[in-house]
Amino acid sequence: MNAKEKYNVIIVDDEYLAQKLLQDYVSKVESLQLVATCSNAIEAMNVLKDHQVDIMFLDIQMPDLTGLDLAKSLEHRPAIIFTTAYSEYAVDAFNLSVVDYLLKPFNFPRFIQAINKAIGTEQQKVMGIQKPAADTISESNDFITVKADYKLYKINYDDLLFIEGQHEYVTFHTTQRRITALFALKDLEEILPKDKFVRVHKSYIVSFKHIQDLDKSDVTVAGNKVPVGASYRDELLARLQ
Repeated sequence: MNAKEKYNVIIVDDEYLAQKLLQDYVSKVESLQLVATCSNAIEAMNVLKDHQVDIMFLDIQMPDLTGLDLAKSLEHRPAIIFTTAYSEYAVDAFNLSVVDYLLKPFNFPRFIQAINKAIGTEQQKVMGIQKPAADTISESNDFITVKADYKLYKINYDDLLFIEGQHEYVTFHTTQRRITALFALKDLEEILPKDKFVRVHKSYIVSFKHIQDLDKSDVTVAGNKVPVGASYRDELLARLQ
């Protein structure tokens, strides 16, 4: 099945200037169709009841109900792109498996980058992918092969920095690229060699080799901050010591 010709978009932001900027950006992308612009989460919930929405631009700090609260309340979520002036919500946002996190002010190229991510997610839904195929990933002693984007990727364990779980998908962050494939993180945890990788969060597995430091709530992996869940911290500390 081909990708959709139009992706329905909703903007949820209580700032007028932020609304106008996003409306302008959306109007410049032919494949996007703006369904509604809402000033708060309650308005957005009503729109979501009556319309099929593919992509939602969602501010975080809003009156009555925050963007995080709205995202958590949705049983069937569109591809969510958070737009906010505050970086401290990034971990909470990505724990919700949002598509992207845009820090205000952001320019049009950064907007396009987020849209490309969202459309990639929605295309997989359109293609009818619901659960991992048995042959999505295979492993050997030194590498795994991953089927994604109609290609077969060879990922050497030495090049694999960390893996991020996103509902039924995982993203492999390597030294060269990022690869998103249809797979469950818990199943991948069973495949990866235990001496090379460690689960540090419900949404993350990291390469033990590439760990640089550990603080109260994060581990640094090749310059990337990855959150550490409380239930995984003791095992990680034991491994490091």
